[in-house]
Amino acid sequence: MNKIAVQPVVMAGGSGTRLWPLSRAGFPKQFLVLSGNTSLFQQAVARLDGLANDTLTVSSPVIVGNEEHRFLVLDQLRELKSEPGAVLLEPAGRNTAPAVTLAALQALESGLDPVLVVASADQTVTDGAAYTAALRNAVAMAAEGAITVLGITPDRPETGYGYIRADGAKVAQFVEKPDLATAEKYVASGAYFWNAGMFVLKASVWMAALDKFRPDIASACRAAWAVRSTDAKFVRPGKAEFLAVPSESVDYAVMEKCPGVLDIRMQALDAGWNDLGAWEAVWQVTPKDAAGNAHVGDAMVSDSRNTLVHATSRLVSVVGLDDVVVVETPDAVLVASREKSQDVKNIVNQLGREQRGEQVLHRKVHRPWGWYDSIDHGPRHQVKRIMVKPGASLSLQMHHHRAEHWIVVSGTAEVTNGDKVIMLTENQSTYIPLGQTHRLANPGKVPLEIIEVQSGSYLGEDDIVRFEDTYGRVAK
Repeated sequence: MNKIAVQPVVMAGGSGTRLWPLSRAGFPKQFLVLSGNTSLFQQAVARLDGLANDTLTVSSPVIVGNEEHRFLVLDQLRELKSEPGAVLLEPAGRNTAPAVTLAALQALESGLDPVLVVASADQTVTDGAAYTAALRNAVAMAAEGAITVLGITPDRPETGYGYIRADGAKVAQFVEKPDLATAEKYVASGAYFWNAGMFVLKASVWMAALDKFRPDIASACRAAWAVRSTDAKFVRPGKAEFLAVPSESVDYAVMEKCPGVLDIRMQALDAGWNDLGAWEAVWQVTPKDAAGNAHVGDAMVSDSRNTLVHATSRLVSVVGLDDVVVVETPDAVLVASREKSQDVKNIVNQLGREQRGEQVLHRKVHRPWGWYDSIDHGPRHQVKRIMVKPGASLSLQMHHHRAEHWIVVSGTAEVTNGDKVIMLTENQSTYIPLGQTHRLANPGKVPLEIIEVQSGSYLGEDDIVRFEDTYGRVAK
């Protein structure tokens, strides 16, 4: 018997605005550790690793994500010792339908027509065995040519999810997020399931359905794919062409139009699923004390019930509060009603309108070479703690408006300063004058940490002129 070829696809391009201030555009929720010991993205990849059996041949996962997160993807896969089949980089978000189309076009390049198992990178599952069994059943249906969606068996009336109405294994209807009374009726009927946004189908079946219902998206994606570029595992569709692709979700573009027209089926999933779409959902999956309080980090809770406290850098104390969320980061604190946690996105939108940096970056910013933490700043100075990974280096660069002092805290630094290259070790320092070409590298086997003191009239991150860069960040 021929094995069924399976191509896992992990959708990792979300922004997670409702989990601000922990989730930000530069480091969104799928790369955070919110449940367990690994990130949501890593959990999604690891869950799909268990699919292969005597009847299924499972390829390395294809990741679809944003250009700016490409090194986060590789770093987190490296921690799992997982090698991607490809990392498809969208130059801009165009919702899930174009993202899946890129994955389908990539899969068809092999000359095969594998079954795509499309999973989101920002969901949790507590019963891995049940998840794997449900996906294998879904793959079997998809191998017959069906479009198969995963429907979550609801354990409560939920107004934050869309629903699937099933007639046995057939999908009868997709319905929008209901009000509470309607959700209660759905759950009581036993015929409605939460729409998890996970689906399984052959690559050719997806392209045929898209051609039928949204030929504009299909043709625009093909145009972008035709001029793609490849750099190792990174695959980039044509930027101008992809920006012309209409933005649409999988559900609106195809799924909701399929019942009664195409063969669309549902596989029920009862595996402790949660999409962690808001802080309320994080509270649900976090262990709680006898009063329903959940906390992460250095937190103290007194005379309070059903609260969530998430502390990242200092002690956070809560007294006499019920049903609230408190999230602390080094540069921002959120206090919200659990009931209103979906509305955190309103704050993020306001930050965007005011062009505040807290919308995009944390105080500690991850870079492909390591990270930097902005520990102090004033009108004409800024102090950063910088870590450079073993064997990594920053770009060869210069600044028009600032000079820099570097003090090595630990490790060994190779410093290019103009036409000189020097080695510095713990407690040694150097000075980079304004306008001087320079580079910081770690030639050692242990992380390099330095303190950088910047001084000058302008200290923004955009005052960097790069001449050489390992990570492709030099403007062409």
